[in-house]
Amino acid sequence: MIPYHSLQEASAALGRNLTFAETMWFTYSAQKSDYFLYCHNILFLFLIFSLVPLPIVFLEIRRILPFDNYKIQPKIRLSFNEMFKCYRDVMHMFFFVVGPLQLVSYPSIQMIGIKTGLPLPSLWEISAQLLVYFLIEDYTNYWIHRLLHNKWGYEKIHRVHHEYPAPIGYAAPYAHWAEILILGIPSFLGPAIVPGHMITFWLWIALRQIEAIDTHSGYDFPWNVTRFIPFYGGAEYHDYHHYVGGQSHSNFASVFTYCDYIYGTDKGYRYQKKQLRMLKEESTNGNKQNGGSFKTQNHKAE
Repeated sequence: MIPYHSLQEASAALGRNLTFAETMWFTYSAQKSDYFLYCHNILFLFLIFSLVPLPIVFLEIRRILPFDNYKIQPKIRLSFNEMFKCYRDVMHMFFFVVGPLQLVSYPSIQMIGIKTGLPLPSLWEISAQLLVYFLIEDYTNYWIHRLLHNKWGYEKIHRVHHEYPAPIGYAAPYAHWAEILILGIPSFLGPAIVPGHMITFWLWIALRQIEAIDTHSGYDFPWNVTRFIPFYGGAEYHDYHHYVGGQSHSNFASVFTYCDYIYGTDKGYRYQKKQLRMLKEESTNGNKQNGGSFKTQNHKAE
């Protein structure tokens, strides 16, 4: 809770006028407990899990051109009932695992020192911390994900997530309860090492889940802004991991691709990409040759 009773008192304590963002934050949070602010994550996660995948659900059902051309596995289609079942199972896990975990984990937030007061962090500070969070999460998630693909880990836990060989957005948080708990460690590790403001923590949780939904969307759109992020995996990259399925040992990355490249766990993916590129080139060259022969035959006939 902010230890000031008025905007004037806050300004005097900071030695300057509050920014517009700080004024809005003070107005909203001054009379609210830190625990109540932390619990906003529950609402944010519910809205993200429920609303962010909806555009892809619409495309999956309607098959609207040209969007349908970017379906990564066009031969596999999920019906509305199948997607709703996935969402229902995710909500079941949300209300019985994720939500309660959020409610009881506040002492850990207090322990690492997540701030809720003033001043607010600058955009530069928020961006730098979010980058650190993504890098830490990505590296630790890589090894935990890889561990879950051993025989025992896959059969007992991780196979649930792989029930969708052609994933959709709702399949991002679809997993065994134990996997949700285990993969919560990489998500919490960044803020624990580099604690910031509650707003930064909110953004981190929201962006991480939106990114996971994006990589499980099943569609690879050329206008996706994530294409401009260096080493970003994306939907097409992670879709291969689900496509191979089983005890796959390829494309373990959650966000970036550098771990897979360094440790050699993207060789199957890169080989497939190479083969598809060669087939496409052969097809293009064959069409050109056939077109040239057709023109030559027409010229002789004339």
